[in-house]
Amino acid sequence: MLVVIFVLMRAIPGDPARLMLGERATPEQVEALREQMGLNKPLYMQFGAFVGGLLRGDLGTSIQSRQPVVAELMARYPATVELTIFAMLLASTLGILAGVVSAVWRNSVLDYGVMAGALVGVSMPIFWLGLVLMMVFSVQLHWFPAGGRLEARMIWDGATQFVVLESLVRGQWSTFASGLRHLVLPGVALATIPLSMIARITRSSMLEVLNLDYIRTARAKGLPGWRVNFKHALKNALLPVVTIIGLQVGLLLGGAVLTETIFSWPGIGRYIVLAIGARDYPVVQGGIALITLAMILVNLAVDVIYTLIDPRIRYQ
Repeated sequence: MLVVIFVLMRAIPGDPARLMLGERATPEQVEALREQMGLNKPLYMQFGAFVGGLLRGDLGTSIQSRQPVVAELMARYPATVELTIFAMLLASTLGILAGVVSAVWRNSVLDYGVMAGALVGVSMPIFWLGLVLMMVFSVQLHWFPAGGRLEARMIWDGATQFVVLESLVRGQWSTFASGLRHLVLPGVALATIPLSMIARITRSSMLEVLNLDYIRTARAKGLPGWRVNFKHALKNALLPVVTIIGLQVGLLLGGAVLTETIFSWPGIGRYIVLAIGARDYPVVQGGIALITLAMILVNLAVDVIYTLIDPRIRYQ
C-alpha cells in the first residue's frame, strides 16, 4: 500500500513547489523550494526516507502547513474515530434488530417494509441525505446543529481530541451534550448504508439458522420465542454479520469524505482529500499509512471475535 500510494501521488500532474509559490514564481525559486523539501532527489531515495521515518514514528512535515504530519493526523483522527463509533453503534444495533425481526416474521408486511427500507438506505446518496437532514432538523426544526463538533462559545481544553468520550469520563456534561448533539446528523447520514447492509445480511443469515434442527428442538422443548431467536439463532448467525461490521468499521475509519465535508466535520478523510489537491505528499502518505494500519487491526479484531462467537473456530 505504501509503494502504491507513493507512486500514484507522484504520477498525478502538478508540482507541490509550484502550487505553493504560485504561477508567478521563477524557475529558480521553484527549484530552490524543491531542493529544500527534498523533491529533487531520486524517487528511491525519497521512498527510503519515507519508510525510514515511518519506522521511527516520523511521517515527515506537511508541505503546506510546515507542521509535523503525526501531530496534524492525531489532531483530526479522533474526530473520525468518534464519528465512526457513533455511526456503527447506531447501524449495528438497528440493523441487527431489523434483520432479526424481518427473518422471524418473513414474508410478512413487516418483512417487506424492512427490506424495502434497506434497499432505499443502501441506494440513497449520502450527500443528498446529509443535505436533507441538515435542512429539516437544523434549519427548519432547530433540533440539531448543522456542523462542527461543539458550540461556537465552547472551547475544548481536554488532554485528547476525543471530545465526547473524554468529556463523558471527566463529567463535563454540557460539553458532552453539545458534542453528542453535533454527532447526531453526521452519524445518522453515515450510518444509513451500513445499517441497510447489516439488516440484509442478518436476515439472510438468520433465515438459514432458523431452519436448522437444533432450533426446531429448542422450540419443541417449549423455550420462549425471544430466547430461541436471540440466544440460540442469532448467536450462530453472527459470523457473516460480524464480517460486514468489521469491513464497514475499517472503511469508515478511513474517513467519510462526503459526510465530513457536508457537516464541516474536522476528520481525516476531508483532510487527506484536501492534501491530495495540494500535492502534499507527506500528509497523503502518512494518512494512508494510518488508515491501512487501522484496517489491519480491525480485521485482526474480527478474526479474534470469530473465536469468541463460535468456539469451534480455533487456530492451532
